[in-house]
Amino acid sequence: MEKAWPQLHQISVSDGGVPKLPVPEARITINGVAGDRQRNPDIHGGPDRAVCLFSLEVIEALQAEGHSIKPGSSGENLTIGGLDWAHLKPGDRLRIGDDVRLEIVKYTEPCRFNAQWFQDGNFNRINQKKHPGWSRLYARVLAEGVVRPGDSVAVEERR
Repeated sequence: MEKAWPQLHQISVSDGGVPKLPVPEARITINGVAGDRQRNPDIHGGPDRAVCLFSLEVIEALQAEGHSIKPGSSGENLTIGGLDWAHLKPGDRLRIGDDVRLEIVKYTEPCRFNAQWFQDGNFNRINQKKHPGWSRLYARVLAEGVVRPGDSVAVEERR
């Protein structure tokens, strides 16, 4: 059977810090992904940074450049395949599965804890200002629910 694209590739959580590790499903709430914790809540988490998103294709392109990054390595909660990542921007809304709706709030700033996944420690390889279209994204939760790998992902039309 052929994969339906775009879709949720992986859900990742941790007890703080990176890497975040895969889980078979998770409840997404306005406060974030159940079972996930951030090392520094002053920088990560909160309603406007409830969920961190990243692109499977960007991760694969980084791997092709020789970086050891994998889904969840850089702290994203949801790794999504099949979206035109470079064109996503703050204000865009995503529907994941039947219930979850997210609104992209901002591009993330990579931190030094991500250096371990990059050749020469160049974690700024995923910095939006230096490499537009290669950044992770923070989203707020508009509608809560449970997500699983394989769930469909759609960019919703703006009203």
